[in-house]
Amino acid sequence: MSPFLFLHHYRVLEMTQLTIDNKSYTCAAEETVLDTLLREEVEVSYACKKGTCQSCMVRSTAGVPPEAAQQGLKNTQKKQNYFLACLCTPEQDMEIRLPEQSELYSQGKVVENSMLNRNTLLLKVQCQDIQEYFAGQFVNLQREDGLTRSYSIANTPKESGILEFHIRELADGQFSSWLHNDIKMGDTIAVSEPQGHCFYIPERADEDLVLIGTGTGLAPLVGILHDALEKGHTGSITLFHGSSVLEDLYRVKEMRELAEKHVNFSYFPCISGNEVPEGFIAGRADVVAKENRTEWKNVRLFLCGHPDMVNSMKMDGFLSGVSMNDIYTDAFEIAAK
Repeated sequence: MSPFLFLHHYRVLEMTQLTIDNKSYTCAAEETVLDTLLREEVEVSYACKKGTCQSCMVRSTAGVPPEAAQQGLKNTQKKQNYFLACLCTPEQDMEIRLPEQSELYSQGKVVENSMLNRNTLLLKVQCQDIQEYFAGQFVNLQREDGLTRSYSIANTPKESGILEFHIRELADGQFSSWLHNDIKMGDTIAVSEPQGHCFYIPERADEDLVLIGTGTGLAPLVGILHDALEKGHTGSITLFHGSSVLEDLYRVKEMRELAEKHVNFSYFPCISGNEVPEGFIAGRADVVAKENRTEWKNVRLFLCGHPDMVNSMKMDGFLSGVSMNDIYTDAFEIAAK
């Protein structure tokens, strides 16, 4: 190793100092800013820890942050030296400011909370400040104590400013349990700007769309489906929605009625468990999709739900001939308690 490379390597790995509100914290070698803040019990919003949800966005007040830590941010945010704490391994001492909630969030009001099935909540939040988005994108919802989670938008833009979410209650899920058990009509909740790239683009309208989802992965797919139909998509649209048991499926009647109304839309409700009632398809949604389709070229593939299914089907779709540019994914990460 050359002396230059050795010195550069040494600089990157040495400890750095993070300063917030005149308090300093030591960031260990190869530790991210978020790791340090959590270890030091500094209150900071976060969710996915992978740079996807952008809920751990903070700002450098002394110098430009590492380029890798600004991945996926808007140019206007980069210009103001915002960066993602979970992606930032400091190369030098940094001065950081935690953003006020009002800088990154709008206030929404809960206008509906009802159950879609035994464990999935239909939550509708009216947020007039958010008018421009695509069905299938996601937002971060934030509780007053800073706890944050990401949820996909299940509807196309409305003049009323209402955003629809499908939220399953998870075992030991702090946020989902709060939404299921404590939040009430009229309550307010903080809502971030919409993010994500899993949505319908009204081009190549004659191409086939294949939508595969598990559980509440139906949420973004329903929005994408309605968006495509409203914009006059002429190619076939096929939705495969799966769960292990019948009780965890939802919107079955609505999807069947939609399939009767639109000749180019087909719906496959899939059950992977042992008890499969008449009118439902036995098997996992991704497996049923592969069994029912032989031609995968010139297809736009949308995958939403359990990360194992999403990652597996993404590779299978690519190997079957789907262009990687035409595969859109939304893998649902489960946040630890």
